[in-house]
Amino acid sequence: IYADPAKRLELYFRPKDPYCHPVCANRFPTSTVLLKVKRRTTKKKQQLDTEEQIQPQVKFEMEILGTVTTVYKFQGMSDFQYLAMHSGPDGKQTSMYDKVLMLKPEKEEFFNRELPLYIPPPIFSRLDTPVDYFYRPDIQHREGYNNPQVSGENLIGLSRARRPHNAIFVNFDDVEIPTKPLDAAVQTWKKVCTSPVDKQVEEELRKLFEVRPVWSRNAVKANISVHPDKLKLLLPYLAYYMLTGPWRSLWVRFGYDPRKHPEAKIYQVLDFRIRCGMKYGYAPNDMPVKAKRSTYNYSLPITVKKPVSHTVSVHDLKQGLGTSSASGAKKPASSRYKLKESVYIFREGALPPYRQMFYQLCDLNVDSLQKIIHRNDGSESECTERDGWCLPKTSDDLRDTMSLMIKQIIRSTRPALFSNTTSSEDGKEQLAYESGEDEDDEEEEEEDFKPSDGSENEMETEILDYV
Repeated sequence: IYADPAKRLELYFRPKDPYCHPVCANRFPTSTVLLKVKRRTTKKKQQLDTEEQIQPQVKFEMEILGTVTTVYKFQGMSDFQYLAMHSGPDGKQTSMYDKVLMLKPEKEEFFNRELPLYIPPPIFSRLDTPVDYFYRPDIQHREGYNNPQVSGENLIGLSRARRPHNAIFVNFDDVEIPTKPLDAAVQTWKKVCTSPVDKQVEEELRKLFEVRPVWSRNAVKANISVHPDKLKLLLPYLAYYMLTGPWRSLWVRFGYDPRKHPEAKIYQVLDFRIRCGMKYGYAPNDMPVKAKRSTYNYSLPITVKKPVSHTVSVHDLKQGLGTSSASGAKKPASSRYKLKESVYIFREGALPPYRQMFYQLCDLNVDSLQKIIHRNDGSESECTERDGWCLPKTSDDLRDTMSLMIKQIIRSTRPALFSNTTSSEDGKEQLAYESGEDEDDEEEEEEDFKPSDGSENEMETEILDYV
């Protein structure tokens, strides 16, 4: 039995065979009773007229142990195996495992001996359940039939249809900027804006854009509690999206052009990534912030793609089913979808939640970083695509300073990673490592809400939501 809901139960018919393919069982919720049955047999002699016979008496004892909330069902093919067999001259199949497996240290002759040619298939299926493909014969047209003339946009399968969020994308080189949303974006939002909560969210977002004309999506989600699907429809209704330049991956209020306002440099984006290497004090395996998605985190045949929330357990009826604890209470509706401030604000003494972050310069809450940003206040002459209204290489200076700050944090909390470090100060609190994956871990929520794990690059993930 697995405590991890993402695991499948494996059954090996040949446990000693390292190449045995297991049969996997899927986890299903259920409401059943666990019944314990004992069968007691007693033998009793009976004297008949001619001979003595022994007749067994069977007695059953039953006891209810509890309720079962989860069961495993084996629904895959049990003969889904590929064996290393060799067919001899007489047609007899012989296993090759004994000749291939190394069970002890062998001499050179073991590797030089001749073996029958055995080439496994190039790929193996990842599915253990049969699927009907529904093969159909090719369509036979009559003689003289010609395919109709159609334009490329009517052909099926050339590209995926654009998602109907109706966002307006603007590049840094574009001369004009939009002053109002698309009619389709207005109609789409008016269609879903049916409750007072939706109207309140709209007003809150309007006020945010009045105070600050440029926002990242994470910053909006940290200030407003709104369902992610509705936020996808609300943002194109109030702002346009910058694809390139110093304000890339940000949402800009309609009618506001940051390229014409030098004071807009505080809204520029900084692509910051935690540096890795021994000169920074830690190897790749010792990264202080865990990866958002591991390279090896793929759906294997022994795992389920979407884990369920329940766990395997047996409830004792004598103790009662009980109620959920206070720790499992739901978040209030006003903050259910809110993210932590750390997803868009950089503070001194705290690690970023992800290895790659997109910060706006105004959200770098460190005095030394703000001095670097405002070095040319009042003397901004040109807005460039790389540095915006800031001095050249301002982003590089910010990254160097932030990387040094992170190194100092790790030095004080994990001195073992540094060979030339001294012990940390007495009484200094250990840094609470924040993880972006745990911010919205609400297993009890009615809706399955979780921050997107589609890409380690938040900009790429956001663009794919609208394209």
